[in-house]
Amino acid sequence: MPDREAVARRLFELTEPISLVNFLSPEPNDAMAALGLGNYWDGYFAGRSAPLGRVPAEVVHAAFYNFADGEVARHLPKVWDTTTPEAAHAAREQGCVAALRRILGDLGETPGLARAAELLAKASTRASTEGRVMYAGLRALPMPQQPVARLWHAANMLREHRGDGHIAALVCERIGGTEAHVLSALASGIYPAESFGRIHHLPAARLAAVMTGLRDRGLLDTAGRFTDAGRATKARIESRTDALAAAPYDQLKPHELDQLIASLEPISARLEATGSNSDAAG
Repeated sequence: MPDREAVARRLFELTEPISLVNFLSPEPNDAMAALGLGNYWDGYFAGRSAPLGRVPAEVVHAAFYNFADGEVARHLPKVWDTTTPEAAHAAREQGCVAALRRILGDLGETPGLARAAELLAKASTRASTEGRVMYAGLRALPMPQQPVARLWHAANMLREHRGDGHIAALVCERIGGTEAHVLSALASGIYPAESFGRIHHLPAARLAAVMTGLRDRGLLDTAGRFTDAGRATKARIESRTDALAAAPYDQLKPHELDQLIASLEPISARLEATGSNSDAAG
């Protein structure tokens, strides 16, 4: 039997470049702008939260987990004065599929991509939705039939399934959203952690309080670097995340899992080579 955590980690590595076109390619942003959304973050919150419907900002804040207080509320619910959740999801899908078609080029028409999309769709629609709000929202939407669109939608579902599990792992370790960014920054070699792009804009007092809290718990030293306890905490979070992300792939037979990995490897390699964005592709 394959190591379930290792399988989940490998499939995350292979599918993440597919999902990253959401954030790194211009087509999704252009599609959102065409709806009348005037900036990147309006489009981000409209597109990603769309499967949840017109819920209050507090609900999206809880589901997304890692945004600072007030950040979601600057965009929701005002974006729904401009567009609808249905239109926002459709625009997001349209933009991401267009980006994938352009970057993948000839790979977009291969039997390997169609097989990868078929197997990802099978995996992404067979896991339990219990306790997984973002995944459940996407599961309620129809699965596209066209292979590139199916590939994107299935990869996006698996990303949110993993994300829901990651939040559970963070909650178990009593790591809040901003604290999670600090640990992630340090694990990625970013120092000082406060310079990380996702949190550097936060008020200095807020960042100082987060760092002090992590020091008081023994997870960071006085210089703001990992202690042994901090490294162990981060390792437990990642291990638990992988374990919780494995369920969709349990639905695949061993030969299907092998086929999925083999089919995804050239797709992922093409996307990684371009950084999942058009400037690099060009």
